[in-house]
Amino acid sequence: MPQEFEDEIRFRPTGGRIMGSIAVVAGLGVVALAVADPGSVPAPLVAGVVLFSVLAWASMLWPRVSVTADELVLRTMVEHQRLPLAAIEDLAVRQVMAVRVGDKRYVSTAVGKPFRKVVTARPTSSTAVPDVSDPVADIAYADYVEQEIRSRMERAREAAGVALLSDEQLELASGVRRRPAWLPVGLIAVSVLGLLVAVLA
Repeated sequence: MPQEFEDEIRFRPTGGRIMGSIAVVAGLGVVALAVADPGSVPAPLVAGVVLFSVLAWASMLWPRVSVTADELVLRTMVEHQRLPLAAIEDLAVRQVMAVRVGDKRYVSTAVGKPFRKVVTARPTSSTAVPDVSDPVADIAYADYVEQEIRSRMERAREAAGVALLSDEQLELASGVRRRPAWLPVGLIAVSVLGLLVAVLA
């Protein structure tokens, strides 16, 4: 829990970490084998594994969610998005986090609840961050994330003097800032190009 409201909180991802890590390690293993013993692994296979590993990393390990006193920050597979908290009209954390600002919907896969666990999750305290060893820890942590962001949304609206779903709030949607996530986009582009070259060579 933050010591001060103004502190930025960077939430940990709640899913995909194990599978994403396995995919990346497997990809590195194939590349290492191809380098150690040239010709042992076909070039198209190496390029395909590299592309798969990059996509797994970009979709499972790269996305992040953080929040400041004024903004919800989403790092997605292809973008960095900064959403004014006072402009957020709706927030839901289910299998993914979905946020509505104006007429647009923003989705983050970094925080969510495993579908198979949603129906068995027990109520959790709104003030406690759960132990990750708990079998429903991801559910509890996702609830904590949602509660923390909602709390900051309310304070941001109060500070801005706008009411939920008001015209004034709608005007704040113009404050959304988006820019490309050049690192994953660049790695994906290079990996796709490498696969095309390997297949056509």
